[in-house]
Amino acid sequence: MKKGLDIRAVIMAGGSGTRFWPLSRKRTPKQFLPIVSDKTMIEETVERLLPIISYPNIYTIANRRQTQTIQRMLPRLRKGNLLVEPVGKNTAPSLVLATARIYLQNPEAVVAALPSDHLILDNPLFAKKMLAAAEAASREKSLITFGIPPAFPSTGYGYIHYSKAGQKRVVGEKFCEVLEFKEKPDYEQARLFIESGDYYWNSGMFLWRADVFAEKLRSHAPDFYVYWLKMLEALKAKSAARMRSIFEEIPSISIDYALMEKAKGVLVCEGNFGWSDVGAWSSLADIWKKDDFGNAFKGECIVLDTSNSICFNPGKLTAFIGVKDLIVINTKDALLVCHKDQDQSVRQVLEALAKKGKTKYF
Repeated sequence: MKKGLDIRAVIMAGGSGTRFWPLSRKRTPKQFLPIVSDKTMIEETVERLLPIISYPNIYTIANRRQTQTIQRMLPRLRKGNLLVEPVGKNTAPSLVLATARIYLQNPEAVVAALPSDHLILDNPLFAKKMLAAAEAASREKSLITFGIPPAFPSTGYGYIHYSKAGQKRVVGEKFCEVLEFKEKPDYEQARLFIESGDYYWNSGMFLWRADVFAEKLRSHAPDFYVYWLKMLEALKAKSAARMRSIFEEIPSISIDYALMEKAKGVLVCEGNFGWSDVGAWSSLADIWKKDDFGNAFKGECIVLDTSNSICFNPGKLTAFIGVKDLIVINTKDALLVCHKDQDQSVRQVLEALAKKGKTKYF
């Protein structure tokens, strides 16, 4: 590890967490909820970083209201590190802003862009791999990502196709060349990906040196490089009005589409540290403690002839009789009941509510 390597973490905390409705709402999206433990997911994210990245080097980016929540929830973060999106956009605009901010402080700093609402089970291994990835980003002048070994042919994740030839070793970890990023496939494609043995799930975690990020934008995403230059000038001028104008104009797309899929020189490291994006209610079956019949509950439950079901109903008694693969989520003003394999359709409930003008449930 290079002595004095400057690593900055940027936690992307602006998501709406719609797939965890009705618990997740606009004011309290998934990252601000204690879903996997008694701590909120963003608190878990910060805590796993602290062994390798101190508070002064941890940043967040979110909208103004979410940033106020972060300030209350994580008071040890520096106020100046709580970056605000003037207009809600996707991850490419927010990461261009965050990286530009860090670039002006140290162009050679390594930026680790991390979601705020993912689960990591093996924190020491995660820290070890993060340090290696940061070193690789600095030494190789590459964009780095973590690929998750696929456990099954998922149609809900993007995939990373990588080459096993010409692997690089950095701080004892193996880094492979990324051949291409693949969109969420259908089941047959996903099955073929896994059988080939040279695909990972896309974790959505990325590392780059700030000046290398700028160069990759210039070479492979010139449309976004224009906004990079504008953001640098707005930050230097400390002009909130100019920054808002940039955000109103900049395309709302993910960093995957804007840069990662276009760039050359992207390396992937295996993220075998017990990762889950906790993307829907059904994912909690592998996280919460289960009974002998595969049921996972938060709140007191009586179960009779019931299997593989999930219930969130703290403070109340719930009785299940003769059901399987059922999800029941109860909150103060809404109740969700759905089949386990239909939980990705929760977003459609919000679309239906919007059409009815029932925005109070958002």
